[in-house]
Amino acid sequence: MQTQAANGGRLTTHVLDVARGKPAENLHIELFRIQGGLAEPLDSAKTNDDGRCDAPLLSGERMKPGVYELRFHAGNYLGRTTGGVPFLDVIPIRFGIADATAHYHVPLLLSPYSYSTYRGS
Repeated sequence: MQTQAANGGRLTTHVLDVARGKPAENLHIELFRIQGGLAEPLDSAKTNDDGRCDAPLLSGERMKPGVYELRFHAGNYLGRTTGGVPFLDVIPIRFGIADATAHYHVPLLLSPYSYSTYRGS
């Protein structure tokens, strides 16, 4: 994981389990840069007891304008539904970074049957 850049540009996330009313702890997350239709792996992390990663997923020289994708491995966190198959498994969120000096925060609000996201602060 990266540390915060001198220019302040960084990418962070936060996962909240809205069904349980608490942060989603120990949820695996992967970060990819999308170029030419291909996904280049950049980082992976697990959320802490506050539903956050311990460090920014992207910062410093690696914080560049472009298209990125976070993949939240919700199936393992949420568990299996009836029949042993999760309704939500890997949740991809594709987004763009236009300003490498800005803070991009991409939270995930999660429940067993739905999710939402937004650009946070």
